[in-house]
Amino acid sequence: MMQNFILFTISISFFYNSNAQQCRFEKSNGLESATYFEAIDWYKNLDKASTKVLVKEMGMTDAGYPLHLVLVSNDGKFDAAQWHKQNKAVILINNGIHPGEPDGIDASMMLVRDIVTGKIKLPDNVALGFIPVYNIGGCLNRNSYSRANQDGPLEYGFRGNSQNLDLNRDFTKNDSREAKAFAQIFHLLDPDILIDNHVSDGADYQHVMTLLTTQYDKLGGSLGEWLKRTFEPQLYKGMSEKSWDMVPYVSFETASPDRGMVMFYDPPRYSSGYAALFQTIGFVPETHMLKPFKQRVLSTYAFSQTVIERASANATELIAERKKARAEVTNAKAFPFKWNLDTTKFTFVNFKGYEQAFKPSDATGMNRMFYDRSKPFTKQVKFFNVFNASNFIDAPAAYVIPQGWYGVIDLLKLNNVVMQQFKNDTVINVDAYRIDDYKAMPRPYEKHHKNSAVKVTAGNQKIRFLKGDYIIYLNQPANRYLVEMLEPTGDDSFFAWNFFDAVLQQKEGYSDYRWDDLAAEVLKKDPALKVKLEEKKKTDEKFAANSSAQLDFIYKNSPYYEPGHNRYPVYRLIKK
Repeated sequence: MMQNFILFTISISFFYNSNAQQCRFEKSNGLESATYFEAIDWYKNLDKASTKVLVKEMGMTDAGYPLHLVLVSNDGKFDAAQWHKQNKAVILINNGIHPGEPDGIDASMMLVRDIVTGKIKLPDNVALGFIPVYNIGGCLNRNSYSRANQDGPLEYGFRGNSQNLDLNRDFTKNDSREAKAFAQIFHLLDPDILIDNHVSDGADYQHVMTLLTTQYDKLGGSLGEWLKRTFEPQLYKGMSEKSWDMVPYVSFETASPDRGMVMFYDPPRYSSGYAALFQTIGFVPETHMLKPFKQRVLSTYAFSQTVIERASANATELIAERKKARAEVTNAKAFPFKWNLDTTKFTFVNFKGYEQAFKPSDATGMNRMFYDRSKPFTKQVKFFNVFNASNFIDAPAAYVIPQGWYGVIDLLKLNNVVMQQFKNDTVINVDAYRIDDYKAMPRPYEKHHKNSAVKVTAGNQKIRFLKGDYIIYLNQPANRYLVEMLEPTGDDSFFAWNFFDAVLQQKEGYSDYRWDDLAAEVLKKDPALKVKLEEKKKTDEKFAANSSAQLDFIYKNSPYYEPGHNRYPVYRLIKK
């Protein structure tokens, strides 16, 4: 008993030693940011010193270090499922996805410390999860030059991870170990709110903090409306009361603000777009890169504090709206796949900017634009934040995917998708897509030659599935994720990210001289095909003059042609 008392006394004294409880940011008067190892040690010391904090390892990263999760709860209980049963608002805060933008790393360290020491009170109906440093490889790659447009800190990390991937493009394709570990954390916590801390680039203006919010319409239903009408305005008000006048993420650079600001369109590759697939409200705070590091960190601290305060005050509504949204998704009959900005609808933002001016460049001698900070202005700027949904896809009763596509299946499991395996070989009537056309990026983007402009046709087919193949019924909260990822025309679908490109390559073929005899036999046995061939020859001169093209036409309309070529290998079981 005495030994425990001594340990407790030592722990408490740690926090009231003014030097020991300061992080590098504070000791340097806001000029420096913590290293990766300093940040992890900081949280481990908090874990030792307080029953409110628990540090866990949650999977390996590409850098060879484990991804850490810091849990904070007043009652010292860290079971996320219990948090939800207790109707706590659960907030997940992600830091250092771009380690050259380290504001959140230092802000979160101080925030957790201040909760532990009692400087800030964590409401009993709020529980927190922090990822101290997400991109560990980038954080270890410290330098002072890669953020050329940014005012501090003296050293910082690099945008690319250990595979040189931008992790804020990896939430659906999961090329990195980090993304896989994040999915585990995300579904373990099932956060009501996700905060992913960043630093902006672009225009110069007076605001220190800008905010990217989950696209209301994509979040959908009453949850999106509640976010837009109730919760988000409270955040702007709360930040203003803390003397941080916040505006939406500034989407223009040298263009005139008179053209207006446009809400960020966030496909699922991004953190906020990914979170929306699971009815989690996402915020991406973007501090302004030209503001001093100290101001940026303090405003990031203030934003997290404001979200905690407002989540506590609105916990009952927040939880109810999410529950309602999940029911809507589980029962939805169709999902939109395209979103078009509605330029007839907008609100006004009180934007504080600087006048643009021109002067000779000291670097090139030519005329250059600059923002004249001696000429600040405040004006009402249009903010376009309404998107109209289109291109609705009917939800099938189920998807069927052969077990050979285990790369996709593993990611579905990682995202808590409920699925079953066939116990026996079976033949089922399904709708099968054929990939008619697509465009592949000529240069790689995040390790892929991404597919876009995908065109498909659907047809009903009887297909034999094997024991162990998977059937996934659309009667679950993951419905939105499933449709977004398994429909080939989705922005960030598995097809878009090349997971199924193997079906685009024909595996079997023929020699013209050998096939010519067989082709003649095929036409004898299939008079209808012969008629189609003759009709095509009449309407297509080039085809009529090309024997190889004619042989290919016969082959692709014969039993010899492989049925799996260009057939999308995820099948739709249609509702009866």
